[in-house]
Amino acid sequence: MTLARTVPEAARRFGDAAAFVSARLADGSGAWPLSYADLDRCSDEAAAGLAAAGVAEGDLVCLLLPSTPDYVVAYAALAKLGAITAGVNPRFTPPERSAVLDVARPAAVLATPELAGGVTTDARVLTVDRATGVDAILAGIRAGHGGDAPPPLDDPDDPDRLVAVVFTSGTTGTPRGAMFANRELAAVTAADVGDRWGGGGHLLAATQLAHVGFMTKLPWYLRLGTTTHLVERWRAGEVLDLIERHHMASVGGIAPQVALMLRDPRFDDRDLSYVQTIVMGGAASPPALVREARERFGAAYSIRYSSTESGGIGLGTAFDADDEEALHTVGRPRPGVRVSVRDDDGRAVPNGEVGELWLRSPTQMRGYWRDPEATAATVVDGWLRTGDLARIDERGLVHLAGRATEMFIRGGYNVYPAEVEAVLADHPGVAEVAVVARPDEVLGEIGVAVVVPADPASPPDLDDLRAFAGARLAHHKLPEALRIVDELPRTSMDKLDRQAMAAREAVATTEPDR
Repeated sequence: MTLARTVPEAARRFGDAAAFVSARLADGSGAWPLSYADLDRCSDEAAAGLAAAGVAEGDLVCLLLPSTPDYVVAYAALAKLGAITAGVNPRFTPPERSAVLDVARPAAVLATPELAGGVTTDARVLTVDRATGVDAILAGIRAGHGGDAPPPLDDPDDPDRLVAVVFTSGTTGTPRGAMFANRELAAVTAADVGDRWGGGGHLLAATQLAHVGFMTKLPWYLRLGTTTHLVERWRAGEVLDLIERHHMASVGGIAPQVALMLRDPRFDDRDLSYVQTIVMGGAASPPALVREARERFGAAYSIRYSSTESGGIGLGTAFDADDEEALHTVGRPRPGVRVSVRDDDGRAVPNGEVGELWLRSPTQMRGYWRDPEATAATVVDGWLRTGDLARIDERGLVHLAGRATEMFIRGGYNVYPAEVEAVLADHPGVAEVAVVARPDEVLGEIGVAVVVPADPASPPDLDDLRAFAGARLAHHKLPEALRIVDELPRTSMDKLDRQAMAAREAVATTEPDR
């Protein structure tokens, strides 16, 4: 079932039940709900208003909107029009947002005045105020269209109609937009919920709505009849309040978020007994973090590996996994996903050897928006090249070894940062760690361990880290410099900003602080 069909069917089944709840605003005003019936009605009116404004079937429209019910209504409205939605992360700076628009070349942009500020684009910009209640959602677009329905589509069930373009986080180079049609969204839904309806419960949207974790998964949110809480700016204390208040059974997000929740000063005083599962993707989950989260939440922990290009579906560790799987791998392919580890020439390598991880799945993108060259380089004979290095062990478990572009060469030997990080993260004095390369006149490059200490008053020293890791890593893989930091730099998508760390080390001329 297409997204355009799912919205009214969910309204028929779940009616006045809350579909989405807006987070509390910065000024302290309260949260408010958008029901399934409201979503269907408001998106009908918005679709009619957008059509009157000149948006047509097949047009690409960029959303510069916060992660609020306004965004959800606009996405549903564009799907009903047969238009294509491309969300732009509201945490991007104006130049970053402009860069996305330059690539997208949209027919129109729907934006709040705040997010449109400083952005350059030749596209028509339709501005709307942020809503503080259902009647105010996209009010200027919906005005005068209360009884109108969206124009009929030529083929409302066309599986190959594009629905969404999801832009990558853009930490390096030109942003790229992964394209998804009805077919891929249906495959994502099938992977997560099959063909069932209902189940209810409360969920938290832990990422910005422009992220693949929402854009490809909205249909399954709607099919389950859940109440999804939208959080514009993720804050550990506020998120834990929601989890506790609404007895959430599952906690999702990315590893740094669960680390921040565990640091919340009130964590151990909360009643989190309803939490049964923790599902974390988007960034590596260090072994120590998995152990602590399982113990203190009293819940099963699954690491998920995916990407924007894969549609948010890839591999995962089992909830009942043993320690080897749960702590040191990204598990096995999820149903419908195939994996292969290949060399630089695209040939499969034997199990145990490191190569590039390739995926094949019905959920993966069909290509990059307006970028056939990048598409041809990334999608090869139906396989998706992830750019991640990995190996498959004798049990069929996948171990990541870092990004192909992150590998550095120390004295003629290849070093994969993720492999070193996985060992150093087990050190009791390390809360978080990243390994980056620094230029060296003799060895070419050396590894720098960038560490957030577990106890800032007593951070580990370099000799201690090298001694700890030396039993599990070859000498050339051990870090040869140490930088102690309060926190690791992250991108606007909450991913580790390795580019920023590498730039810092590229100009380092003195011994880093210890």
